[in-house]
Amino acid sequence: QKATVRNITNFGVFAELEDGVEGLIHISDLSWNKIKHPSEVVTPGDVIDVQILDFDESNHKLSLGRKQLVANPWDEVEKKFAVGSTVEGTVASTNDRGAAITVEGLDADVEAFAFTRELVKEDGKQAVVGDTLSFKVIELRRSNRRVLLSHLRTYAEAREKAVAAEVEGTKKAVKKINSNVEKTTLGDIDALAALKDKLENA
Repeated sequence: QKATVRNITNFGVFAELEDGVEGLIHISDLSWNKIKHPSEVVTPGDVIDVQILDFDESNHKLSLGRKQLVANPWDEVEKKFAVGSTVEGTVASTNDRGAAITVEGLDADVEAFAFTRELVKEDGKQAVVGDTLSFKVIELRRSNRRVLLSHLRTYAEAREKAVAAEVEGTKKAVKKINSNVEKTTLGDIDALAALKDKLENA
C-alpha cells in the first residue's frame, strides 16, 4: 500500500493513502532502528510503502506501519552473533559500568557492551580503550538491541576445564595407588596365613 507523507510530529507521521483517507505511523513503527524524530527517515511529500495495522472504527483512526514491510535486522544479529560464539572487538569507550565494544559486522544501531568485571585480561589487568581482544557473546537483548560480551570468559572457562581435568587425573591416580596398596595388604595377609599353617603343621 502506498501513502504520501503529509505531516510530521514528534510522535509519528501522518500519511495519506488516498483522498481523505489518512493514517498515523507511530514513531516506533517507522523503522527497526532507533530514531529520535521521524524526520530522520521521512520528509513531507515522500511516497512510502505502508501496512495497515489497525482501524479504530469508532474514532475513525487508521494505524499504519512501515517497518513491518522489511525484515528485522535484529534477526540477522541473532544468527551472526549467537550466544556462546566468539568474536573480535575493540574497546571503543569506557564508563563506570563497563565499555562499549566495536565489533566488525555489527549494525551501528546495535550496541555491543561488556561490563567491567568481564573486561579483566588473563594477566589480571583491565582492558583499556584501543585494546583489540576476543570476546564471548554471553547475552542478546532484543528489547534494547544490545549484545553483551565478555573477554574474561574466553580464557576463564578454558582454565576451569584444565583445572577440572587435572583434579580428575589426580583422583584417578590416588585411586590406583589405593588399589595397589589394598592388593599388597591382602597379599601380605595371605602370605602370613600360609606361613602360620606351615609352622603349625611342622
